[in-house]
Amino acid sequence: MCGIVGLFETRGQNTIDRDLLAKMNDSIVHRGPDEDGLYTAPGVGFGHRRLAIIDLAEGQQPLFNEDRSVVVIYNGEIYNFRELTEELKAAGYRFKTHSDTEVIVHAWAEWGESCVERFRGMFVFALWDSNKETLFLARDRLGIKPLYYSYLPSGTLVFGSELKSLLLHPELSRELDPFAVEEYFGYGYVPDPKSIYKNVHKLAPGHILIQRRDDLPANPRQYWDVRFDDVENLSEDDICESLIEELREAVKIRMIAEVPLGAFLSGGVDSSAVVALMAGVSDKPVDTCSIGFGQPDYDESKYADQVSKQFGTRHHVRQVDPDSFDLVDDLIGFYDEPFADSSAMPTYQVCKLAREKVTVALSGDGGDELFAGYRRYRWHHYEEQVRSRVPAGLRAPLFSALGRFYPKLDWAPKPLRAKTTFQALARGTVGGYFDSVSILNDDLRHGLYSNSMRRELQGYHASEVVGRFMREAPTDHYLSRVQYADMKTYLPGDILTKVDRASMANSLEVRVPILDHKFIEWSARIAPQQKLKGREGKHIFKKALEPHLSHDILYRDKMGFAVPVAQWFRGPLRERVRESLSSETLGDTGLFDMNFIETLVNQHQSGAREHSAAIWSLVMFESFLRKVHGSGHAPASMPPSEPARIRA
Repeated sequence: MCGIVGLFETRGQNTIDRDLLAKMNDSIVHRGPDEDGLYTAPGVGFGHRRLAIIDLAEGQQPLFNEDRSVVVIYNGEIYNFRELTEELKAAGYRFKTHSDTEVIVHAWAEWGESCVERFRGMFVFALWDSNKETLFLARDRLGIKPLYYSYLPSGTLVFGSELKSLLLHPELSRELDPFAVEEYFGYGYVPDPKSIYKNVHKLAPGHILIQRRDDLPANPRQYWDVRFDDVENLSEDDICESLIEELREAVKIRMIAEVPLGAFLSGGVDSSAVVALMAGVSDKPVDTCSIGFGQPDYDESKYADQVSKQFGTRHHVRQVDPDSFDLVDDLIGFYDEPFADSSAMPTYQVCKLAREKVTVALSGDGGDELFAGYRRYRWHHYEEQVRSRVPAGLRAPLFSALGRFYPKLDWAPKPLRAKTTFQALARGTVGGYFDSVSILNDDLRHGLYSNSMRRELQGYHASEVVGRFMREAPTDHYLSRVQYADMKTYLPGDILTKVDRASMANSLEVRVPILDHKFIEWSARIAPQQKLKGREGKHIFKKALEPHLSHDILYRDKMGFAVPVAQWFRGPLRERVRESLSSETLGDTGLFDMNFIETLVNQHQSGAREHSAAIWSLVMFESFLRKVHGSGHAPASMPPSEPARIRA
């Protein structure tokens, strides 16, 4: 696994500032501590950091074709590179290395921009073709690997694996995007293709960007999308058999490495499935790593231990306690943007533990999105059943009234906490689903913002993100539509971002076999009723795994990878929270109603209300403002504490 940075002059061939390029490259040394490389030509500069996994002796980058007219820098793994190598050799191309990187330059020469459709794996790469005066940027289908870019006023296109490298460019504007701020407090992350900064973008998953010299700034183009239109009409037994075969193959090709390899093992269904299939194809015990918590309600370590014993893995466990809050400022340094998924802490810890044992780890990410495992899918199913039976003209006033007058019972058992459900039913399909995925509901976000921030938003609502993908989804089924939206938003924006930054901060490569695009294309053809059956999410996935995993692992209640921040904010971290959220850092932005924030903290710490998600998102935003936006990655010429500026 690696990191890339680059500069491209779109309006001529000005000399590239090699010192700046080197600083950008050095800022992501954690992504590739083994080697670094720079390339400059008139108007073009590439930087690369290498974490050596395959072809340790010869896989250095930047890498060139035979006549050095094409150069590439690359972050990722192309798992079918050996088959592509043989195909390209048969077409007359000569290879100097045994790495997957060299496949890219020859694939470009043979297939042009459609070469990405031939690659099976996770990747981001930048390729410069001097004969065609063309820069080619590409990101893998699911967005496992990241790429930020920005067109600067001078005409320079600057890009990199992480935002921190772009922030070193003195020309880059740090103007906060008010719409991105709204989306962050809606989702807990900034969904692609936005970033927290108005003029910085992420290349969206499954997209390419082709920029030619002296052309206007290019628009990204999508080259892949998941489809749900050909529903597989097989028996349940046949689906189960095929599912294991398809997933086993996806696991097996991700076990190719010239360095130590292991797996994350939480004790949940997905990671246990990956470990089970790894053990079946490995000729030696698999190294597995997991995190434990001191509080039983959050601790899955006994289930991980059960799976480890079943498959004879070398298992390693680390305990996470409230002192891990000290990681908050470090986390912002890894993520560069506000990021409010508190499980980033244990994810970082398990990556740190894994790196002590291995260089590559397989994870179980993606199973919930592919097979409808989240509880919210079940609630969405129930709500859609009600919406289909109650006319909209009656539904909205009825459930609005019930939601308005039903008390907010955060302390009560779940069946009695119906206020949120009533509110969701009063909305349409998009509004209802957004309500189930949002970390701060509409009332909280509205109260959180200052009057000036509300004016800047001009009525913009974060639900427009999931709404757009639900409308664009290539399916008519309500369950598949929200799965599609999650694959475009929550999966790349939260889950994969969390794992990429946490693993790369520890110079660890993480591979995700469940997100193999061929496995996704196959699983998308399974009927929704086989994924969510009654109250059981991931029905067909669990059914297929019954010969491999125990009933306790497959059918216990889902716990997730959360941390007990609600208790922490009332206990050992009480004063830290108050100090952070009453600071001038937040107040000086002009974004927030500071009295409302104080009320949130008081209500939570008194036990009157449960506001841990809102508090955590604010703590992370304050840390971002202080550590990144202010001076954390700023060039020396930038003022050390520039107030946040927003402009619609």
